[in-house]
Amino acid sequence: MNDPTSGPAGPGRCDWAGADPLMIEYHDDEWGVPTFGERELFEMLCLEGAQAGLSWRTILARREGYRIAFAGFDIETVAAFGDDHVAALMADSRIIRNRLKILSVIANAAAVIRLWEAGDSLSERLWIPTGGQPIQNSWQTLSDVPARTGLSESLSRDLKRRGFRFVGPTTCYSLMQACGMVNDHLVGCFRHAEIAEGAAR
Repeated sequence: MNDPTSGPAGPGRCDWAGADPLMIEYHDDEWGVPTFGERELFEMLCLEGAQAGLSWRTILARREGYRIAFAGFDIETVAAFGDDHVAALMADSRIIRNRLKILSVIANAAAVIRLWEAGDSLSERLWIPTGGQPIQNSWQTLSDVPARTGLSESLSRDLKRRGFRFVGPTTCYSLMQACGMVNDHLVGCFRHAEIAEGAAR
């Protein structure tokens, strides 16, 4: 993504989307759109955690499998998963069969419920670092874009303190990018202005 206006992804699109139709669709329709729904944020939190050590393309290709395996990411349902569910998930080829990552989804669901019981929400927790408003960045090249920031480090500490797992600073920044807490489309990408204008409405 050295040249934000050209490359495998085509003119005017962040090059990380490549030539893969699945990645292009995700880039054009989802990545960077401000997201506030509890279920949607829970799904992305868990998928970003599942990505650790892998490519996002690997996880994106399995997203429908994850949705089936984890009951549509219904938070209360997932929080109630027991040993039998874990055993079934470990045998489910539609997802990444890593026991720690599977257990983290269940633990994260339970952590969200604890937030609810305290009168809080996942959305409020995740959006606190940016003051509830998307941060509009102006990166020119991929090398400008950080892998983590002070805000993602703060978010990571807060989530870990509340029992969330697989929420390191880099994972948290990826989540912030994906869910529109920061607009990290490069300035030469057609989505940068669209996201900025949409966030301003």
